[in-house]
Amino acid sequence: MERSQWGTRAGFIMAAVGSAVGLGNIWRFPYVAFENGGGAFFIPYLFALLTAGIPILILEFTIGHKYRGSAPLSFFRMGGKKLEWLGWWAVFVSFVISVYYAVIIAWAMRYTIFSFNQAWGEDTQDFLFNEFLQLTVSPGQTGGIVWGVFIPLVLVWVITLGILLAGVKKGIELANRIFIPTLVVIFLAVVIRAVTLDGALVGLEAFFQPDFGAIMDPSVWVAAYGHIFFSLSVAFAIMITYSSYLPKKSDITNNAFITGFANSSFELLAGIGVFAALGFMASQQGVEVSEVATAGVGLAFVVFPQIINEFPGFNGLFGALFFLSLTLAGLTSLMSITETYVAGFSEKFGISRVKSVVFGGGAAALISILFATQGGLFFLDLADYFINQFGVAAIGLVEVVLIVWVFRKADTLKAHANEISDIQLGGWWKFSLGIITPIVLGYMMFGLLKLNILQEFETETGNYEGYSNMFTLSGGVAVAAAAIIFGILFSAAKWHKEQGEYDERN
Repeated sequence: MERSQWGTRAGFIMAAVGSAVGLGNIWRFPYVAFENGGGAFFIPYLFALLTAGIPILILEFTIGHKYRGSAPLSFFRMGGKKLEWLGWWAVFVSFVISVYYAVIIAWAMRYTIFSFNQAWGEDTQDFLFNEFLQLTVSPGQTGGIVWGVFIPLVLVWVITLGILLAGVKKGIELANRIFIPTLVVIFLAVVIRAVTLDGALVGLEAFFQPDFGAIMDPSVWVAAYGHIFFSLSVAFAIMITYSSYLPKKSDITNNAFITGFANSSFELLAGIGVFAALGFMASQQGVEVSEVATAGVGLAFVVFPQIINEFPGFNGLFGALFFLSLTLAGLTSLMSITETYVAGFSEKFGISRVKSVVFGGGAAALISILFATQGGLFFLDLADYFINQFGVAAIGLVEVVLIVWVFRKADTLKAHANEISDIQLGGWWKFSLGIITPIVLGYMMFGLLKLNILQEFETETGNYEGYSNMFTLSGGVAVAAAAIIFGILFSAAKWHKEQGEYDERN
């Protein structure tokens, strides 16, 4: 069967950028930069982009393009069963992420509607946790279905799976051609309005004010590498899958640079918009920007509604545009995450794309209902923490070590990329992958293990967020462990027909 292909190079780049640009660009990057040296943070950030982010993007683009398969199939063709499990591990990490990521998009969808009349009222924190999420149970308990979350969640999955059913060219590519330009225009409008607010300059000064002394702190560099790594959708099996749909004549290296810098440009835009709005809020309350600055769910669903309440006019429009931008950013990432296991299951078991979307995507949709319950936020928080810290980061470390040092495929992949790319890879690429990335990711993993495994289980409430040992083990550790266990189990099964056959000369 002929492999699906992108219709145009621009279509692939928009899809790759759509995958990279997600919720984290808007609600995580600005605060990470602010907390780690402000304007000075862009020095380690740029260094991390050039020595880890783009090199790994090139690596994964090249793997997918050369071996013409999903992550499991590409790794199998590269190193047989000894490497296939790594692809499945990444696929199941993506599966876990998709089931709770969809719920956050559902929140953003609902808040888009809430924005028009500021339905969240004055106490936005109480509204989020008590009225909207109905968080009235203890961690580990589910409680009942929260219909205000469940209904938009169904819509999120209908949109996502509907796009995937339409295929690569008529589904994913077409959707990204619509969603990405729309996202940029909408968010640009939000930013322009934010920077014209009273106090916006105070927020921008806080964001860009450089603290060059912070550059001497190793934790700042780790923060830069950590953010770049999570921001670009590497080690999720996404970029390998997406690049496998490229035509044989494709400029791999140039595509990676465009994707990397486009993602960073959007993050910078997000930082300007977010901190201009935070500066306005700080001025309105007569406090420092540091007192209102935060990240994640708190920024998006507590602080921004407060900002919208304080707006001098067009509150509803500004709020709707902001939350619509979150929705679009989330959808472009969710469809890419889901595509990893849709492609993997289809190739492994020889089933049609339609069946793979229905069974794989349907299973993810059903499991995601857990996060639409009254105790859903606790499950989401724990699963997100452990799957990101001990799934994605670990896969990235294992991936570069195995490919560069164990299977010694760096030169083969470099030759393939150079043969079809304008920008030629040299010693910088191999040194970045073989030395810099393993050291930084190894340091990150060691620090996380020391903090979370060796120390946190000493007492009943010593775990992440003070959750009990039982809930932490069952809701976090077990989920992260299950991803690798399922990865190994799936790699043990035989490939359908002749999928595994591959000529290295291709």
